Amino acid sequence: MAASYLVYNSADATTSSAVKQPTGTSIRTMLQLAPNVPIKVFEWGCSFDGISAATPGQVELIDTGTVPATVTTAFGVNDVQTFVSTETPANTSGTAGTPLGLGTTYSGFSTAATTEGSYTAPTRMGDLQLVAPTSQYLKQMPLGREFWVPAGHFLHVRANFGTSVNMYCYVLFETA
Repeated sequence: MAASYLVYNSADATTSSAVKQPTGTSIRTMLQLAPNVPIKVFEWGCSFDGISAATPGQVELIDTGTVPATVTTAFGVNDVQTFVSTETPANTSGTAGTPLGLGTTYSGFSTAATTEGSYTAPTRMGDLQLVAPTSQYLKQMPLGREFWVPAGHFLHVRANFGTSVNMYCYVLFETA
């Protein structure tokens, strides 16, 4: 069985709930992963706390090649949760961590505006959706058809809404 992990756009929830993060009103990387080993995304999703119907926002799962964003909060080792098996090794610390490199230009999430990278080809879109701010979305990839991200690339969950709304997002992945 491959090692599998779960990450949210929040620090590990211990004595309180996970913190919702604002999308802002321009494109923002809400969650960024910097794998130091190849990974396969087998599920991802998002939800919003809007209270009235409004124009849907663009939400995307994208591999930006070797160009990162600068997110506001780096993951700690406890924020990368093991999933499925208790035998899965914990993420190791630092930018050379395994499976994810940790740091604000590596793996982390945004609590405010981010500095997006200057993305050029090749970027690869894993999924793209228009999601209402009062709704949620999740996608499970068919077995054998998972979204593969090479070591040294950057996986982003990005959002772009006309009016800021709070968002939870997550990615479930396994090492390839």
